[in-house]
Amino acid sequence: MNRFSDFTSLETTRRGRIEVVCGSMFSGKTEELIRRMKRAEFARQNVEIFKPAIDTRYSNEEVVSHDSNHILSTPIESSASILLLATDVDVVGIDEAQFFDDELVTVCNELARRGTRVIVAGLDMDYMGKPFGPMPALMAIADEVTKVHAICVRCGSLAYVSHRTADSDKLVFLGEKAEYEPLCRECYNKALAENNAQEK
Repeated sequence: MNRFSDFTSLETTRRGRIEVVCGSMFSGKTEELIRRMKRAEFARQNVEIFKPAIDTRYSNEEVVSHDSNHILSTPIESSASILLLATDVDVVGIDEAQFFDDELVTVCNELARRGTRVIVAGLDMDYMGKPFGPMPALMAIADEVTKVHAICVRCGSLAYVSHRTADSDKLVFLGEKAEYEPLCRECYNKALAENNAQEK
């Protein structure tokens, strides 16, 4: 067996890994998470998906994408619950990871150490363009990071950040298209300048 086939064999037999899907709102993060989880189900793998209990926008017990695709999930208050509930699971999915506590990083590392495939989806930045919750650390330890993009609603370029249009300065503020808009970097900077001018 040559060195290439040795490497390929290792890649196909190693199970424990962390995959992160990140981007702005309306970029298809949850859609991609659901797609990967359903493929694992189709392959007859034992899967479990978790989401923050505070996320009740579409459903209390399902992860639902903006395109209305859905998959049954377990709402939890803290990331520590995942280790208790994910025994004998091949694939763990975690949606809206930015809303979880920083312990999520340790939890994902432990799951991967056990041989579990972990798929995490979440916002990489908050509405102010700052790294959000445990997401930066998760991206650092991930085996694979997929950054997906929405389309800027002002110019049609690839979106960079979720711009909040609602009048709230809460960091955790659940909303949809009435409260947020995906913007590219240039349009986001213009929007900030417009907001600053209105406040003066």
